Amino acid sequence: MNWAIWKRRTKQAATVLIAITAVTATGSSLLWRDRSTLDSTGWQAPPDPAENNASVTVTWLGVTTLLFDDGESQILIDGFFSRPTLWDSILGRAVVNDAATINYALHEFGIRRLAAIIPVHSHFDHAMDIGAIARRTSASVLGSESTANIARGAGVPEDQIIVAADGQTYEFGEFKIRLLRSRHAPIGWGGDTPLPGTIDEPLSLPQPIDAFREGASYSIVIEHTQGTTLVQGSAGFVEGALEPLSADVVMLSVGGLTTLDSEYAEIYWQETVTNTGALTVYPIHFDDFTKPFGTVIPSPKFLGNLEKTARWFDAFRDKWDQGTQILLPEFGKPIPLYAPPSSST
Repeated sequence: MNWAIWKRRTKQAATVLIAITAVTATGSSLLWRDRSTLDSTGWQAPPDPAENNASVTVTWLGVTTLLFDDGESQILIDGFFSRPTLWDSILGRAVVNDAATINYALHEFGIRRLAAIIPVHSHFDHAMDIGAIARRTSASVLGSESTANIARGAGVPEDQIIVAADGQTYEFGEFKIRLLRSRHAPIGWGGDTPLPGTIDEPLSLPQPIDAFREGASYSIVIEHTQGTTLVQGSAGFVEGALEPLSADVVMLSVGGLTTLDSEYAEIYWQETVTNTGALTVYPIHFDDFTKPFGTVIPSPKFLGNLEKTARWFDAFRDKWDQGTQILLPEFGKPIPLYAPPSSST
C-alpha cells in the first residue's frame, strides 16, 4: 500500500471514529436529558403539619434521607448531603464529605436532637456522610458491619456504633426501631445488586464511590406511640418478610423500578403496601442524586421513569388498596405522620 492510500484510509477511519463518537455522545446526552417532571405524576403534595396538629413529622431531604422528629428526639434514615458529581462516578474519582453542605443541612433543618443515624444499606448515596454527621451530633450509628466500618473510618467512637441484629428493637426516646433483612433492587448487570459485597475494614475518605459496598439491605420499621412507618429504601424485597407487620405509612423507594417490569413492581407493591395495610405511601429515591443537595430533578427515564412509576402505582392502588393515598414529598418540608390524610386523592 502506498503512502497516499494509507493516508487517505487513515483519514477516513478517523472521520468515521469521530462521527461514531459524536453520535454516541449526542445519543447519551439526549437520554440523560429525557426526564419526567414532578407534575407528570399527578400525585398531590402532603398536607401541612400545622393543619393536622401532627406531633410526629418526617422531612424528606432527597434520595432516601429522611428526618423523623417527634419534638423530643430525631431519627435520620440515611445521611447523604454530599453529592458526588456524575463525572466523579464515571471517572472513578475519589470523593470526600462536603463539610459546608453537611453543616448547612444540620443547621437549616434543625438537626439538633439527633439520636440515631440508620442507613438502609451502605452504598454511597445512602451512607456516605453518616460518619461526618455522627461526629458533629454524637448520634448513634445503627446498621450493618459495613455501615459500622464507614463510621469507624470517619473516626466515630465505638460507643456510638451499634451493629444491628435482625429484628431486634432499639429504642431512642419514643421511637422504637427494627431493622429487617431485605434485598436491594436487582438493577445491576444481569439482575444483580449494584456494588455488592461488604466493607470489611474502616473506610476512610477520600475514596471512589465504588468503595461503598452494599453490606446488608434493610426494611426499617419505625414505631412510635402515634403510629408506625415502614421505610423501604431500595426497591427490593424478601417475599413474605413483612406479612406480620402493620404500618400506617410506607416511604417507598422507586429507584430503578421501571428498569424492571410491571409484574415485579406489582409484587413489590403488594409486599410493602398491601401486606402492611398502609393508608399512605410516599415515593422516594426518584431524584437524580448527582445533582447538588436541594436540587430535585427526576432521574433520567432510562434509569427510572417517574411518570411510568406513577401510572403503575395508581393502577396497583386501585386494584389492591383503594383506601390508600399516594403523596409526593416536597424537599425540606415536614410531613405530618399518623394524622388523618387529606380528603383529596
